[in-house]
Amino acid sequence: MEAADTGMRILVDADACPVKEEIKQAAKITGTPVILVSSYDHVLREEAGIQVVRVDRGKESADLYIVNHLKAGDLVITQDYGLAALVLAKRAYALSERGVIYDSANIEFLLDRRHISAKVRRGGGRTRGPKKFTAEDRAIFAEKCLKLLYELQEKA
Repeated sequence: MEAADTGMRILVDADACPVKEEIKQAAKITGTPVILVSSYDHVLREEAGIQVVRVDRGKESADLYIVNHLKAGDLVITQDYGLAALVLAKRAYALSERGVIYDSANIEFLLDRRHISAKVRRGGGRTRGPKKFTAEDRAIFAEKCLKLLYELQEKA
């Protein structure tokens, strides 16, 4: 598979990503190359247009790889708000696994909410975890991902 005219790539924080197949499908339709970044603990296969990068088991290893290899205009798929903030700072795009486009209008709020929740947990309190990932979430992601890829290709 050849890269789209834009030179854009999709980088995926792949360790716990539930939408890898949807990403592959959208990439195939749009001709966008994909880099799946995952620890050695996960078994991922390379395919046409899909590169697999394995990193150490360290908590932030995949995030650091993505930030260090990212270029402006790339799309990153992640559920990590911290990584999304770094992606935006490098003039790239970030999309959650539930189809939320991270941008300057929402990232500060999400980071603040994450900080407050961590403070509550450190103080012995409890916070809610993410809701169960559903088939509807998967469908929403697939639609938003494909739409965003088309929009980014038109911009370039």
